[in-house]
Amino acid sequence: MRIAGTSFTDSMVSQLNLLSAREYQLQNQATTGQSISAPADDPAGMAQALDLQAQNSAVTQYAQNISTLQTNATIAGNALTSLQTITNQASEIAIQADGTSTPAQLQADASQVTQLIKQAAQLMNSQSGSQYLFGGTNSSQAPFTVSTDADGNVTAVAYQGNSSVAQSEIAPNTTMAVDVPGANSSGSGARGVVSDSRYGADLFNHLISLQNNLLAGNTNAVTSSDAPDLSKDDDNVIWQVANNGAVQSRLQAAAAFASTSQTGLQQNLSNVAGADLTQTLTQLSQEQNAYQIALQTSSQILQMQQSVLNSLP
Repeated sequence: MRIAGTSFTDSMVSQLNLLSAREYQLQNQATTGQSISAPADDPAGMAQALDLQAQNSAVTQYAQNISTLQTNATIAGNALTSLQTITNQASEIAIQADGTSTPAQLQADASQVTQLIKQAAQLMNSQSGSQYLFGGTNSSQAPFTVSTDADGNVTAVAYQGNSSVAQSEIAPNTTMAVDVPGANSSGSGARGVVSDSRYGADLFNHLISLQNNLLAGNTNAVTSSDAPDLSKDDDNVIWQVANNGAVQSRLQAAAAFASTSQTGLQQNLSNVAGADLTQTLTQLSQEQNAYQIALQTSSQILQMQQSVLNSLP
């Protein structure tokens, strides 16, 4: 039986191609650290790796959401703590403004309250980046605007936000809101910071009333009306500060869980698709040696064939 002259050459090329492909695959594994680069490498492993990658991508997004919420919660918490200082100062002024206060002292107190109103409005217009934190979902504009008369006394503070809050996903089927509305008169939903009809809170109007009664020297109204009203505002702000603290604690726990989940998923992905570098380099060295031996052997055989052909008459 005669064998076609090209049979050996075809077989040799095929074998060299297989060795070269295997060498390339191992080189790629050593470079990328991944044992799977195509579905054909390991169909079941590839499916598992893709699922793990999808889970890791989702957890990464949760972690980013949590980080943004933590930033917003920190800024809001600082503003609320400062607002609590303002309500405390206003309450002290209202309590101390009695029949023994001189007109000059009442005027000075009124001027101080005016400044407290403006400071409170500034705090309630706190931003994180371009987002206003106390305007509800209407976060693209300053939620509070202050109006004054010719003497610089505050006549009104208007709220331009709404009572809705945006939710962000921090885990599968778990959402969380950090921002709180500055005011809520709807009777339901998130508790308003400076105004909420359910709790008798109406800080800016109560402060304006205190300012005006001090200017008018009406200490009876300050004692009987303004002081009790401001006490409700103080209680509401204290609740907001405590709630913000609870939110930050929850976010800290969520961040820790997301970090742990990411580490676990990455380890699982490495176990499924990661290449053992030591083993891969050993196999690569073996494949390189086999390829070189095959080249040498093929060259020798081709030379022998050529010699035989040359000796034929």
